[in-house]
Amino acid sequence: MFTLIFILAILGVVGAVGLRAFPSVIEYQAALKAINRAKDESTVAAVRAAFDRAAEIDNITSIKGRDLEVTKDGDKVVVSFAYEKEFHLAGPAWLTLKYEGVTRPGR
Repeated sequence: MFTLIFILAILGVVGAVGLRAFPSVIEYQAALKAINRAKDESTVAAVRAAFDRAAEIDNITSIKGRDLEVTKDGDKVVVSFAYEKEFHLAGPAWLTLKYEGVTRPGR
């Protein structure tokens, strides 16, 4: 009986942490889609503006267009970003998730 309670407690803690982190994972996926759409623009300002439009629609609040790193690789535009999200768990415990994204080559 003690083992069952212990396993359920562990699953409960893992589930609670997962529920806290899941929205940020969805936001990260939306940010990846947004930079892959924005990379088709011709100037750095246009890339950032396109990202900001997509961020407004998809409710991306962790990064803005000004946080994007826009470079050229030959004739292709490469857009990347990196950011951290922190979640308070309990007492002195925090969960820090580090996200990085870069546009896919060949598109």
